[in-house]
Amino acid sequence: MTALPIPGRDNALRAAVDRLSRIQPGDSPVVSCYLKLEPRDKTRGKYLIKMKNRVRQAAAAVERAALERAVRDAVAADLDRVLRYFEEPSRLPPARGIALFACQRLDLFDVLPLPHVHRSRLAVAAVPLVRELVALEEEVGTILVVVCDRTGARFFEVTAYAVAELASLTAWATRPGKFHGERQAKKGTVLAGGFGEHNYHMRIREEKHRHYAHVAQQIFHIHTQRPLAGLVLAGVGVDAGALLPHLHTYLHDLVLGVVRLNPKRVTAAEVREAALALREDRERAWERAHAEAAREGVGTGWAVNGVDATLKALQRGQVRTLLADGQDDDTRIDDAVEEALAQRVQVDVVYDERARRMVDGLAGLLRFRR
Repeated sequence: MTALPIPGRDNALRAAVDRLSRIQPGDSPVVSCYLKLEPRDKTRGKYLIKMKNRVRQAAAAVERAALERAVRDAVAADLDRVLRYFEEPSRLPPARGIALFACQRLDLFDVLPLPHVHRSRLAVAAVPLVRELVALEEEVGTILVVVCDRTGARFFEVTAYAVAELASLTAWATRPGKFHGERQAKKGTVLAGGFGEHNYHMRIREEKHRHYAHVAQQIFHIHTQRPLAGLVLAGVGVDAGALLPHLHTYLHDLVLGVVRLNPKRVTAAEVREAALALREDRERAWERAHAEAAREGVGTGWAVNGVDATLKALQRGQVRTLLADGQDDDTRIDDAVEEALAQRVQVDVVYDERARRMVDGLAGLLRFRR
């Protein structure tokens, strides 16, 4: 199958990541900001309240730093530009997250819509903090969305920054409609309309099963060509989940969910939004599982809990999965997330309330016992 590019911001975003990655340390610090834009974050301007607090903390830290007055003034101006941008809600992109990088001295003010942000945070550093951008595509992987009905199937590959439609499948199908029975019969015989109608419906059922089996085979072929991180099945009515019984056994574990999408009218943007929403639901389940594993692992030495203990384990290179409370404003948690990304540690920022109760700011599942 050949991927057909869907128009969008994907190429521009990748170009921005490349450009940001090439910035070298100098005497022009860069403001890096990541902001979650889930519906709950937009409610009553919650995101703006948090952003004001973070800008105020960053400005105070810069004022205390051993920097020339001109540099401090330049950073303060950049922080003000960032805050003014967020004060206008109409500027926010229709995305689940946003990354913003500002440095007037470098003529830099990049705003990048993102499908996911680990945690809202803001920092001033010698270079843009782009590790989360670089890691995001690998974390999301490739999600295959299959939108199917009895007459055909459309396939979409969804990644962190792109959605591409693959070649579709069209099934040969008996023309739908009410069965009218035999209109002629030999003299003296009984019309066999009931038997003919049964054959008609059996033929349609057989065609549907053959079609779904063909679609499932194509999914398996795509997976062998480029391993999938997730699978979403979509359709209208009973067709939405009709593929499930036909999937290869180990593809069942990849299924993120089943959604209602019309294969004739669905757009690439709608497909991408549905896939990322289901992935986020799966992330909440991962949060609970990892938080429970951390709670149990503390007693056996295979996990740590608490900011200080987790930071020490992170410094020793022990952490394989970092759990960070998404609602805790401790700036040390932001530093831990950045350090974990630098070490290529799996990062789970916990927003599920039950999971948060088991994480004291930070927790970590360990590579080796402490």
